[in-house]
Amino acid sequence: MITNKELISRFYAAFQKLDYRGMNNCYSDDIVFFDPVFGLLKGDEVKAMWEMLCKNAKDFSLTYGNIIELDEEYVTCDWVATYTFSKTGRKVVNKIKANMRFVNGEIVEHSDGFSLHKWSKQALGLTGELFGWNSFFQRKIKNQAKRNLLKFIQSKA
Repeated sequence: MITNKELISRFYAAFQKLDYRGMNNCYSDDIVFFDPVFGLLKGDEVKAMWEMLCKNAKDFSLTYGNIIELDEEYVTCDWVATYTFSKTGRKVVNKIKANMRFVNGEIVEHSDGFSLHKWSKQALGLTGELFGWNSFFQRKIKNQAKRNLLKFIQSKA
């Protein structure tokens, strides 16, 4: 059976190639995901998010490392995504801390932590720098991300 560390490596190796199918094959069907932009997603929403992000990626590269097994269920790692944000054409280097929980050789919980303010400064420029710390502005970013995801899911139906 594959180890949790090997599964994380498989997930991020697939992500490096923008292979959302390979990424999603690492998840259980009832995966629970959370990050500062999309908030809480479950199951097919999570898988659709990765498909959308991979299909829309521009000038994308990814590195990962510092994989640490906390116990038999929980593993953390650091990863960095570098890409051009399509809405503004600005370069983003997003440093992320992932926390994953594993059951029976599958990822069942995945949370990514990063500063939404730092992300918005890079992706949105001066507007993000001035307002990216503000909860109202952050809520606008989150709502737009959710709308984009719902639109993507509906376009596949």
